[in-house]
Amino acid sequence: MLRFCKYLIKYIVLFLIGGVLFNLVEFLWRGYSFFEMTIVGGLCFVLIGGINELFPWDMALTSQMLLSAAAVTGVELVAGLIFNVWLGLGIWDYSDQCYQFMGQVCLLYFNLWFLLSAIGILLDDFIRWKFFGEEKPQYKIF
Repeated sequence: MLRFCKYLIKYIVLFLIGGVLFNLVEFLWRGYSFFEMTIVGGLCFVLIGGINELFPWDMALTSQMLLSAAAVTGVELVAGLIFNVWLGLGIWDYSDQCYQFMGQVCLLYFNLWFLLSAIGILLDDFIRWKFFGEEKPQYKIF
């Protein structure tokens, strides 16, 4: 039971850190954000960190970044379909962007998520190492 509680606390902390940071990025990029983006950001941060749980440390950082960008774009698509299309909240709309899909995701933001995911990967690894006693991060760039 204690092991489960530590596990749960770790993922709640990572979720909240990701949610807050995602909102901060939104504020810096657009000047505002929405509560729903806390959920999206928290989920994305946990997924980005989960890549190291699924794959060995010798996976190239750039490969982790590519998988992270794909994960974030997938979450963004599902969240956009729920929040924007189904619930009509109008949180974002990429309809005027090149290479967009249903106004919910686009290539520009995939590329930005690729770059930002490096920060997410490094931060998640650092938090897991320093605060949760997990393995010390080691990276292979390519």
